[in-house]
Amino acid sequence: MNPFKQWQNELKTKRMVETLNKKGYSAFYMASREEAKEAIIKEVPKGATIALGGSESLGELGLVDYFFKGEYKVFDRYGQLTWEETVEVYRQSMLADYVITSTNVITEDGKLMNQDSTGNRAAAIVFGPKKVIIIASVNKIVKNLDAGFERLKDISPMNCKRVGHNTPCTVTGQCEDCEIHDRMCNFTTIVHNGRKFPGRYSIYLVPEEIGF
Repeated sequence: MNPFKQWQNELKTKRMVETLNKKGYSAFYMASREEAKEAIIKEVPKGATIALGGSESLGELGLVDYFFKGEYKVFDRYGQLTWEETVEVYRQSMLADYVITSTNVITEDGKLMNQDSTGNRAAAIVFGPKKVIIIASVNKIVKNLDAGFERLKDISPMNCKRVGHNTPCTVTGQCEDCEIHDRMCNFTTIVHNGRKFPGRYSIYLVPEEIGF
């Protein structure tokens, strides 16, 4: 990356960490994705039950493979034969010890925005699992909620393409505000702060682009 862009990203990320900590989250600056991966692995004890949010960021960091192969009980959202079985895994995973995921948006004043097709990931970030671990990169940071909603529209086509949804946006590359079953953007949540359950949110911020 261009060194001046990297410098700016580092300062932006560090400011975001300060803001998130003031808002009641436990936020940490990570110099690289490798450092973030190591910190997340260190935080999760062996034997813990884990729910993994559908996330390009987790895949890029190799965390999905790591936890499936490790000494953990992972709710396997990927290996079910039927939709009904998959939904049941989603339901059971709401009681996991840890949900590990990314977030679609972080606003500069410390709000977390997420949008889902089924709502299981967004719901778990709000309530359910005992602990929420979020890996987020500098590209997730936006000015405010209005910019956040625009970002959600921008990334929805890529997420639809990633998971194989048959939506108009996978043809046009832009949100068409469709009204079909495969629609990605059915549920949107906003977490305003981390104060209600102190220590529940661990947010690892990286000054590079990861995921969408």
